[in-house]
Amino acid sequence: MEPEKPSLTSRRQFLARTGGAAASVLAGVSLPAVHAQGSSLIRVALIGCGGRGSGAAYNALSTKGGPIQLVAMADAYEDRLKSSYLGLSNALKDKVDVPEDRRFVGFDAYKHAMDCLKPGDVAIFATPPAFRWVHFQYALQKGLHVFMEKPVTVDGPTSKRMLQMAEEATAKNLKVGVGLMSRHARNLQELQQRVQNGELGEILLMRGYRMHGPVAFFESRPKPPNISELEYQVRRFHSFLWASGGAFSDFYIHIIDHLCWMKNAWPVKAQALGGRHYKTAPDGTPFVDQNFDTYSVEYVFADGTRLLFNGRCINGAEGIYSSYLHGTKGFAIASRSNDCGGPSAIYRGQDATGMPLWQSRDNSNPYQNEWDALISAIRNNKPFNELKRGVEASVVTSMGRMAAHTGREITYEQMLNCPHEFAPGLDRLTADSPAPLQADAQGRYPVPKPGILTDREY
Repeated sequence: MEPEKPSLTSRRQFLARTGGAAASVLAGVSLPAVHAQGSSLIRVALIGCGGRGSGAAYNALSTKGGPIQLVAMADAYEDRLKSSYLGLSNALKDKVDVPEDRRFVGFDAYKHAMDCLKPGDVAIFATPPAFRWVHFQYALQKGLHVFMEKPVTVDGPTSKRMLQMAEEATAKNLKVGVGLMSRHARNLQELQQRVQNGELGEILLMRGYRMHGPVAFFESRPKPPNISELEYQVRRFHSFLWASGGAFSDFYIHIIDHLCWMKNAWPVKAQALGGRHYKTAPDGTPFVDQNFDTYSVEYVFADGTRLLFNGRCINGAEGIYSSYLHGTKGFAIASRSNDCGGPSAIYRGQDATGMPLWQSRDNSNPYQNEWDALISAIRNNKPFNELKRGVEASVVTSMGRMAAHTGREITYEQMLNCPHEFAPGLDRLTADSPAPLQADAQGRYPVPKPGILTDREY
C-alpha cells in the first residue's frame, strides 16, 4: 500500500469553508433550559486569539438557526488579539461587535471577556492547553456554555480536576464542545458505524502516523533577551510540556482519539520509545525545546488488540499522515490524509488494492459540523457534553507520551493518578510571575530521560 503524503495545512484554517449539514445531538431527558437570558441572540467571547481561536470563532459565527455575535475577545498578548479582530471583523462584519472596551489583554483577560456574557452564552477557549481548567472553572461559575480546543489536559492532576468539572457542567445543563473534530467528520462517523456493525470483522490491529518536518513551535532556539521567560514559553507552547503536552499531545491526539473511537474503547496501557536526534540549528545554535524528534507507541486494549502510533518531525524523512484498521474481514482507511481527511474506505484483504467495498462520499467540513452540533444543542436544549471524552482522550495521549519519556510501560490509571502537575497555580499567574519551567545557565530546559527519570517526565 502506498502511504499517503502529509498535507501540512493549518489545523484550523481561518476562514474555513462552511459546508455540511448540522450534526445530530444526543437525545435525552428534558432539562431546564440554559440559554442567553431574555434573547434568542447567543453572544460569544473568544479567549485565545491565535489561528485556532480565530478559526473556531469563524465557525461559531457561521452556524445557522438564530442570531449569534462575537462580543468580547481576550488574549495574553495584544498583537494576537489585534490580528484576530481585524481578520474576523473583515470577514464577518455584521456578526462582530467587539469595541475596544471589550478587547482585553493580560493573564486575567479571560475573566473580563466572560464578564461581558450572560448565562447561556458561549465562551471559546483556544489558549495553550495548560490554562484550560483555569478558564473552565470560571465559565462554570458564570453559567456559560463552552467550546474548548484540544488537548484539554496534559497531566494527571488537571485531568482529575476536569473530570470533576465535567460532572458539574452536566448537573448545570451546560453544553461543552471539545475540538476533537474527527468525531464530527462524516466519513469517520460512517466508518465507525460500519466497524461497530461488524463489516470489518474483529479488529486485529490499528495504525496511525503523523510524520513530517518540524512545524509550528515544535523546536525553539534559546530565549532572546527582549522577552520574558513566561511570554517566551507561552508563545512557543508546543515546545514545552507544561504548556501543551508538547508536540506529542498537541499534534497526535486526533489520530489516537479517532482510532480508539473505531475500537469503541480506550487502551489500558502503553509502551513506547523515542529520541532527540537533530537538536542543533544549521548555524550551530542548539534547540532547547523538550520534544523528542521521533515517537513510536504501542497502545494495548483490554482484549489485547494493539494500536501502533508513529510520530516524527524530521525534514527529509518519509512523510505519512494517515490512519488504518485491520480486521478479520478486511482493511480500512480511516484518515486518508491529515487528522481526518476522507474519503474513508473499506477493502477486502489487508491493503488498499482493488475496488473498495465501501467509500465515504460526504466531505463536509468537520470543524463546522462540531459547531453546528454544539449550537443546535444550546438552542434546542439537548444534552451535549463532550468534556469527559475529551479528558479521556487527553489522558490516553499523555499515557503514550509518558511511556516514551520514561522508558516504562504506563497504564491508564498510572497516568491519571501521576501526582506530577506540570504547572501548579496557573489560576494565580500574572505577567510578572516566574515561568513554570526554568532554564539552566546555558538557556537549556529539562528534557525527558528515559530509563533514568522513570516516575515523571522531566
